[in-house]
Amino acid sequence: MHDAATVRQIKSKYRRLAPVMDERMRREWAASEAEGYGWGGVSAVSSATGMSRLTVAKGLAELSLRVRRPRTAVSARIRRPGAGRKTITETDPGLSSALERPIDPVTRGEPMSPLRWTCLSTRQLAQALREQGHSISPRSIGRLLNAAEYSLQGNRKRQEGASF
Repeated sequence: MHDAATVRQIKSKYRRLAPVMDERMRREWAASEAEGYGWGGVSAVSSATGMSRLTVAKGLAELSLRVRRPRTAVSARIRRPGAGRKTITETDPGLSSALERPIDPVTRGEPMSPLRWTCLSTRQLAQALREQGHSISPRSIGRLLNAAEYSLQGNRKRQEGASF
């Protein structure tokens, strides 16, 4: 199997460096450690860091490409343009109109004023949309409401006769 002392060293180094590394740096550091370990290095680094073996292998490919073309500058971008997760409104185009249905009757605020708010919580709205077949979290509801210029905080209720 793996030399336990070396795996502990790799794990210790990774814990100290992980907070300051981005995705690419993490992959390439892991690849460098795997190369230094020798045979079985990918497995050792994978078990020490919790990274996938495929991630370490991708880092090795990136390092070998950089060795063959040393003048290739590292860009500030981590991912290619257009890569990454699509927004929820892109994956579910009917979501915005579906969100308007439950909040329209309970929307508060001056119609001509840009400030609007709803009496329903983000959890209640998420539950209503889930019942309509949309997969969405309360946090995503909050982001959508914020984008639609809704305030997530309603007015404070006032008790009759009390002075604030």
